[in-house]
Amino acid sequence: MQPIHLFNTLSRKKELFTPLHPPLVGMYVCGPTVYGDPHLGHARPAITYDVLVRLFRSLGYKVRYVRNITDVGHLENDADEGEDKVAKKARLEQLEPMEVVQHYTLRFHEAMRLLNTLPPNIEPRASGHIIEQIELVKEILASGYAYESGGSVYFDVEAYDKKYHYGQLSGRVIEDLQSNTRALDGQSQKRAPLDFALWKQASPEHIMRWPSPWGEGFPGWHLECSAMSAKYLGDDFDIHGGGLDLLFPHHECEWAQNTAARGRGGVGYWMHNNLITINGQKMGKSLGNFITLEELFTGAHKLLTQPFSPMAIRFFILQAHYRSTLDFSNDALIAAEKGLKRLQSAAKAIVEIPVHPAAVAAPELQKYKEEVFNALCDDLNTPIALAHLFEVVRWVNTAIDKKETIHPDDRAALDTLLTSIPAEILGLCMKEQDASDEEALNGLMEMILETRAQAKARKDYAASDAIRNRLAALRIKIKDTKEGVSWERG
Repeated sequence: MQPIHLFNTLSRKKELFTPLHPPLVGMYVCGPTVYGDPHLGHARPAITYDVLVRLFRSLGYKVRYVRNITDVGHLENDADEGEDKVAKKARLEQLEPMEVVQHYTLRFHEAMRLLNTLPPNIEPRASGHIIEQIELVKEILASGYAYESGGSVYFDVEAYDKKYHYGQLSGRVIEDLQSNTRALDGQSQKRAPLDFALWKQASPEHIMRWPSPWGEGFPGWHLECSAMSAKYLGDDFDIHGGGLDLLFPHHECEWAQNTAARGRGGVGYWMHNNLITINGQKMGKSLGNFITLEELFTGAHKLLTQPFSPMAIRFFILQAHYRSTLDFSNDALIAAEKGLKRLQSAAKAIVEIPVHPAAVAAPELQKYKEEVFNALCDDLNTPIALAHLFEVVRWVNTAIDKKETIHPDDRAALDTLLTSIPAEILGLCMKEQDASDEEALNGLMEMILETRAQAKARKDYAASDAIRNRLAALRIKIKDTKEGVSWERG
């Protein structure tokens, strides 16, 4: 197996990765809080850790990939007070909370499918692991690093810091945190402002609530990952991933909970992908630059001049190292789309180069393959890997221009470099949209709409609606107007 260097947040340097239980790699990634449409910020961690899983598997490792769904306990502003994000959405839309969860979980899964991310081996929900979370709270209470107050249970940061360093993961110092934190209204149950909730007492109007030894309530946001990662990966596992915005307080609190309950953090390597900015600004609804993935796919946003395919989005994200800030703009996406097409065109053009067994093999192709894997194994350096692949693109174009003949081994190397690696490790669809494909789709849609029109003519509205709904599930929208019926892809 090829050596892999990963960036360990705790040590702030690249270290040679060694799995705890070779060849099995245990990997836990923080998934979405499902109360809204998946957006551009969801795409980056999904694609980053998807490539990592694909790389491990290509090198012969087995991966148990766990990605959670947060459907309870995540309060507004990532605080211990306020309304649960899912419950708030349910109240505003007059739905059951689990209706909201199911709707946006399905939306998230569909977006992930379009982005060609592999599904996790296990996708646990916080609401399905209340028992495990209650048991973990009991363990932390028994260790002396938590206390009960008014039906809630809080983690005692000061007591923990006396034996362990609170802030070791994020590089923060507790004295600085204390000096920059003030007591807020509604936090009177806490002994100190830095303490965080392990279990919250439910107010009378709170929808999602469960019985516990401390009364009816719900788990704190940070608790779910500590409980579910241990359940499916054990007390010690290899990699914990997530966005950089989760480093503090979420992952810091996870580390503290693990250590308080078990005496150790339990994670070999912490990986954090950096954030996406839009034209140099942080993405946010209040700034008017918040973009959902559906808006990107359809082009229905004021910052966009056209729709962009999921593969263009994926290529755009892979162009930057996962630990660097990625600045989004319409022009950057157009450039990414052009780069992807260049790669796809070269992959398609390989067959144009004649093969002859007497031709001299090109040693540089094997060198390119080694350099691509070296880049990917060096802290998942996808931009360098892509740069080497574009050197291969130039090699192919030169060979075609000069009408060169290549050795059969070169054809195999080119197939690996421009088809297998981009598709199987980088997760890129290497087939360009063909005009004949578009023509076939138009013909099929014409036939389907004729069938639907016939159903409506005989007043079989159930069949007509079924056709419309089936097409909608395939992201094809039908519009009935006075002028007739039209359709568009979403």
